[in-house]
Amino acid sequence: MIITQIETNITNLLKNFTQDDFIFDFLVAYGEPKATLTRLQKSDLNQLESKGEVLLRKKVFFKEVHEHLHGTIDTLKNEFAHVKQKPRFIIVTDYKTLLAYDTKTTNTLDIDFNEVVKHYDFFLPLAGMEKSTHVDENPADVKASNKLAKLYDEILKENPTSTHAEVHALNVFLTRLLFCYFAEDSNIFEDNIFTDSIASHTQVDGSDVDSYLERLFDVFNTDEKDRDSSLPQYLKVFSYVNGGLFRDKYPVPKFTTKSRNILIEIGELDWSEINPDIFGSMIQAVVTPEHRGDMGMHYTSVPNIMKVMQPLFLDELYEEFEKAKGNTKKLNLLHLRLQNLKIFDPACGSGNFLIIAYKELRKLEMLIFKEGGLLISPSIKLTQFYGIELDDFAHEVAILSLWLAEHQMNVAFKKEFGTVPPALPLKDGGNIVHGNATRIDWESVCPKEDGDEIYVLGNPPYLGSSLQNKEQKNDMESLFESTFENYKNLDYIACWFYKGALYIKNLNAKYAFVSTNSITQGEQVYLLWPKTLFKNNLEIVFAYQSFKWKNNAKSNAGVTVVIIGVQNKSTNNKYIFKETIKHCVSRINPYLIEGNDIVVGRTPKSINNFPELVRGSMPTDDGNFVLTENEKNELLNKFPNATKFIKPFMSGGDFLKDIKRWCLWIKDKDVKEAEKNEFIKNRLNAVYNFRLSSKAPTTRDYAKYYNRFRQMAFKESSCIILPLTSSEKRRYIPFGFLSEPTVVTNSAGVIYDAEAWIFGVITSYMHNIWVKTVGGALESRIRYSSVLCYNTFPFPNINQKQKEDITELVFNILDEREQHSEKTLAQLYDPDKMPADLKEAHHQLDLAIERCYRKKPFQSDEERLEYLFKLYEEMIEAEGK
Repeated sequence: MIITQIETNITNLLKNFTQDDFIFDFLVAYGEPKATLTRLQKSDLNQLESKGEVLLRKKVFFKEVHEHLHGTIDTLKNEFAHVKQKPRFIIVTDYKTLLAYDTKTTNTLDIDFNEVVKHYDFFLPLAGMEKSTHVDENPADVKASNKLAKLYDEILKENPTSTHAEVHALNVFLTRLLFCYFAEDSNIFEDNIFTDSIASHTQVDGSDVDSYLERLFDVFNTDEKDRDSSLPQYLKVFSYVNGGLFRDKYPVPKFTTKSRNILIEIGELDWSEINPDIFGSMIQAVVTPEHRGDMGMHYTSVPNIMKVMQPLFLDELYEEFEKAKGNTKKLNLLHLRLQNLKIFDPACGSGNFLIIAYKELRKLEMLIFKEGGLLISPSIKLTQFYGIELDDFAHEVAILSLWLAEHQMNVAFKKEFGTVPPALPLKDGGNIVHGNATRIDWESVCPKEDGDEIYVLGNPPYLGSSLQNKEQKNDMESLFESTFENYKNLDYIACWFYKGALYIKNLNAKYAFVSTNSITQGEQVYLLWPKTLFKNNLEIVFAYQSFKWKNNAKSNAGVTVVIIGVQNKSTNNKYIFKETIKHCVSRINPYLIEGNDIVVGRTPKSINNFPELVRGSMPTDDGNFVLTENEKNELLNKFPNATKFIKPFMSGGDFLKDIKRWCLWIKDKDVKEAEKNEFIKNRLNAVYNFRLSSKAPTTRDYAKYYNRFRQMAFKESSCIILPLTSSEKRRYIPFGFLSEPTVVTNSAGVIYDAEAWIFGVITSYMHNIWVKTVGGALESRIRYSSVLCYNTFPFPNINQKQKEDITELVFNILDEREQHSEKTLAQLYDPDKMPADLKEAHHQLDLAIERCYRKKPFQSDEERLEYLFKLYEEMIEAEGK
C-alpha cells in the first residue's frame, strides 16, 4: 500500500465511522487484511465491549477511555515495557483526543482526534514502512570543534603555514592537544592536570607556552624510569604515554595572550563527552582545501554515519538481540557473532566510520552482558577493525582515534561492570594501512577467513572526471581499462563500488558507501552497474535516495548524495529510504527505485519512432557570430542589405529568460559578399584567429571555415526547442515552439517539423520523472539528452483521436502562457509561483498522457516509474526480437 492511499483511507474514515468499528477500520486503512480483523473481532483479544480494549499481536494495543488519558497510557507503557511480544503501538482515545506511543522508537503522539490524518505517517510501520531514525549530533562535539577552529585561526596569525611540513607540524600539534584534553577529563591523566599546568606554569602573555609544551611533550615520550632526576615535580606527575604519539619532534607554534586564553578555555570543556571522531572534524578544519580535496578527507557526522551502519548491520544485530532476550544460549551465540565481525573502511580518513562502528558494537555487547546477567570482560577488539588511508597523518590519527574510542568504552564498561585493563601506556590498535585503496589488494588489508562476517563501509572521495588529478586518472586507468568502456566518464568513487563488489563476491559480507547521486544517473548507470552488480551476482540491499549531506565541521558544504548498500543476491527484504520513511521492497534497481535489474543505455534512435531530436548548432566563435538586439539594429540601419546574413539566435537560457539575440549565418557561397561589410569582416576575422589559437587540432583545422558554425544543425523551418539544463525543482521542463526559423545553440535540443502532440508527450510530468531518473545532472539540475532521455522514453502506440486530444491540450498550455506574456518561462515555471490556470492546463495534459498508458490513475511517482521501466523493458525486448 502506498502513502497517498493510506492518507486517502484515513480521510475517508474520519468522515464516517462508529466508535465500535473505529480501530478495525483504522487497521484496514493501513492495509491490514479484512479477514485478519474479522478473526480478531471474534477472538478473546477483542474486549472492546467489556474493557474497551483490542490487541492485535505485535501491532496495536488499543484502549477506549473517557478520562485520565495520559495516566492510562503511562500505565500501559510500563506494563508493556517488559513484555517480549509487545505491540508496536499503544493507542488511547476518548474520540476527542488521541494519544499514541511507538514502543520501538519511543516517539509519542498527542493530538486532537480529528487531526489523525495530519499525522498518519506516525503509524506507517503498520503498513510496513518504517520511519528511519537517526542519532542527533552531540552538542559537546559542535562546541569543541568551533573552539578548536577559533584557536587554529588565532595561531595562524602568528604562525603562518606555507609549506606542507608546516601544515603537518601544526596538525600534529593539534592532535596532541586533543589527546591531552581528552586524557585529563577521562581519568587517563589526573583531572584537569593539563589545563591547570598551562594556566599555572606559563606567562600570561603566552610567550613561553611553546617552550613549556615542547618540554611536556618530551616527558610524555619518556618512561618514568628513564626520566632525568632533576625534572621538576610539576612535570613528573605526568604519566608516560608512549604509542608513538609524542615520539617525533615537531615545532610547537608561538602563542599570544589571546591564543593562550583560548587554549585554557578549551580545557574547561568536558572532553569526556566528546566523540573521538572529532579528530576528523579537526583535520578538515586545518588542512588546506587542496589537500582535503585530493585526499577525500571530509568529516562525517555521527547521524550520517548511522545512516550507513544501521541498515548495513546494526539494525539486524539489534533485532537478533531482541529475539534473544531471556535466552542465554541465543545471547551467547549473538556475542560470539560480534566477536567474528570485521569492519573495514577502505577510505577511512581519520577513522570516523570505524570509531562509531566500534563504539556501537561495544554498546551492544554491554546490553548482551546485562541481559544475560553474566560478568564477562570486553571481547570486541580493535583488531577487528580495518582501514586504508592515503594520507599519512590521517592514517596516524585514525589509529589514535580508535584507541581513544576504546578507552571511552572501557570507562563505560567499568562504570557498569567493574575493572578493565589500564589505560597507559598506549598500545597499537586497529589494522589501519597507509596506502592507495584503488591500487592495494583489499584482502591483504582485511583477510577473508572461514567464519568471518565482514562489513565494508565508508565515504570515499567522489571526484567527477573533470576534477580528477593525474594520479587519480591513472588509478582509474589501472583498475578499469581492461574491463570497462568509457571508464574515463566515471566518477572516482566508482573504484570503491567496483573493488567492493569483487571483494564481497561469494562471501558472507556486504558493503555500503556514501556517494554523490551521479552514479545513479545518466551514463554512469550503464557504465558502472552491469559490471559491478549484475556480472558478480550481487544486488542492492538498501538505498537512501538523494538527500543533502551536511555535517557540523567548520567548513560545511552540503552535497547531494545517496547511500547504497550491496550484498550477494538473496530473497531477503530490501529497503529504500526516502526522506524519513523506510520502504520495504522486493528489489532495488541502480536508479534506486523498486524494479528489476535494468539500466537504460544510450540509444541512437527513439524507441517510439518519434522525430529526431538533435543538438543545436555549436558556434565555437568566442562570441563573434552573436549579435545583441542593439548590435543587430545598428548593423541593419547602416547596411539594410545585411539582413540576408542575420538570423534569430537562441540558447536554452535565452529561451527560458526571454532574451532576444541574433547571429551571423553566412553560407559558403555568400562569404565574399559578406566580407564587403567591414563590421562582418572584422567579426569573421576574429572567429578565424580564435579558432587558429585553439589547443584542439580539429578546431584549428576548422579555422578555414570561419564563416560557419563549428557544428550546424539549423533548418529553415519551425521547431520545438528543449533547454538541456533545467531546475530539478520544476514539475515540468519548459519546452517551446519556435515558429520563425531560428539558430538554436548546442545548449538546447531541437526537434524540427514535429507534430504538436509530440510536444505534449515530452512536456508531461510522466516524461519529466523519467528524465530525472535516467538522465544525468549538473550538480542537482536536470541535464537533458537525446540518447538517454528522449530516445529511451517508453510511450505506447496511440490512435489518431488520442493525438488530437493531446494536441488540443497543448494549445491550451500555449494559450495560458500567452495570458502571462509579461513573464519569462523561467518565472512561469517556478514551482512556487506557477499561475493556477497554467498549472491546471498542464494537469489536464498529464491526465491525458497517463491515460495513454492505462485507464487506472497512477497514485505515486513510484508507480509511474515502475510502469515506465516495465514498458521500457518490454519495448527493448520487442525491438531486439
